[in-house]
Amino acid sequence: MSYSVSLTFAAARDLEEIIDCIAVHDAPEKAEYALTQIEKAFNRLSESPGRGTRPRELLTLGIREYRETLFKPYRIIYRIDGEVVTILLIADGRRDMQTLLQRRLFEH
Repeated sequence: MSYSVSLTFAAARDLEEIIDCIAVHDAPEKAEYALTQIEKAFNRLSESPGRGTRPRELLTLGIREYRETLFKPYRIIYRIDGEVVTILLIADGRRDMQTLLQRRLFEH
């Protein structure tokens, strides 16, 4: 079974900001590499999204509906809805993920 992968507006903005930051502060080639690797992670999710782990910050709160996959140091947080994988957040895992997840997933 193949899943459809979509990004929320916020996740698309996350990706754009990550790639822009790498291009400006490191090198355009490294930004292109990061984008390719993140896109590969999306492709893997389309094939088997259930393989992702549950974010530990959410598990401590008893929340099990979200999963994550990694392209270190980036964490890709997503939810599986039927045959659709929705990417909700792409962030550097070295950030305060507890606060970031709370803001992004629970505040509207």
